[in-house]
Amino acid sequence: MNSLLREGSRNLFPAYFALVMATGIVSIAAKLEGMPNIAWGLFIANIVFYSILCLLTLGRIFLNFSGLIADLTSHQRGHGFFTLVAGTCVLARQFHIIADNLNIAVLLWLVGLILYFLLMYTFIVAVTIKEEKPTLESGLSGGWLLLVVSTQSISVTGASLTEFFGPFAEALLLLTLTMFLLGFMLYILVISLIFYRFTFFRLKPEELAPPYWINMGAMAITTLAGSALILEANHWKLIQDIMPFLKGITLLFWATATWWIPLLIILSVWRHGYKRVPIVYEPSYWGLVFPLGMYTVCTFQLAKALPLDILYIIPRYFVYLAIVAWVLAMLGLIAQLSRSFFAPQSAIK
Repeated sequence: MNSLLREGSRNLFPAYFALVMATGIVSIAAKLEGMPNIAWGLFIANIVFYSILCLLTLGRIFLNFSGLIADLTSHQRGHGFFTLVAGTCVLARQFHIIADNLNIAVLLWLVGLILYFLLMYTFIVAVTIKEEKPTLESGLSGGWLLLVVSTQSISVTGASLTEFFGPFAEALLLLTLTMFLLGFMLYILVISLIFYRFTFFRLKPEELAPPYWINMGAMAITTLAGSALILEANHWKLIQDIMPFLKGITLLFWATATWWIPLLIILSVWRHGYKRVPIVYEPSYWGLVFPLGMYTVCTFQLAKALPLDILYIIPRYFVYLAIVAWVLAMLGLIAQLSRSFFAPQSAIK
């Protein structure tokens, strides 16, 4: 058991906090759609997941710091660390929406904000000054859009905490508005490369991994960030002044997220149905669950922000897809952990 934990700490998958992101957003989706028992169950589970992953991350710092730095400065794996930022902010959102605990929500958001700037500039500087770099084909994946997701998670959670900051509410909204616009800019930069990669390079079915669903998820959380700002407009005149722009561009983001869904489904059918790539659990599958939950939540909040009642029908049914995806991914995780736990000690070593 101890050797298993040590091995888990030493080689922790950088993007494993996507488990926290996915569990948190599905929990919030269940809360919004009137499923309090599921929401609370996932909230409690998420506290456990977050605590365990934080301990494993701390263990990795002490047991394999060189490996952690190598991952953080890697084109292929470094972006995974941004799940720590987004996971922290999603958990903060859970504390606010589900537990009605504003103090812990603010604390977690501040932690996420600090981690965001630390990771963002470390990662971008590292991949910029690195002398040996991978090709676009091998170095780029949907995981790069976690830069967008983490940026918008700061915006979404921060905007919802406006009431806590009192006289500093305008300063907070300026920060969240800035992050919202920055996230959109980052999306344009990264998605342009991904679309170029899709259409002008050979894409093997094995390379079409679950994180490409973040193509949609990044736009969904951007929609949620815009909706949050619209709903907080009464706290700041500037947001009221740019309301037509804000509503229009937020609807554009939702339309883009919606456009991605049929394409990603078709590509998944091509990958698993036509090319026969087996569906085997891997941690990156949480990068598929998160966009499904996020699309549910962002559509609900967009319908409330515009307002546009016709949109409420989508989250009413989409939430079940998100819950089923979470259950299937969790079953895969449990099966993997069971195999690791009962494996011979020689195999672990």
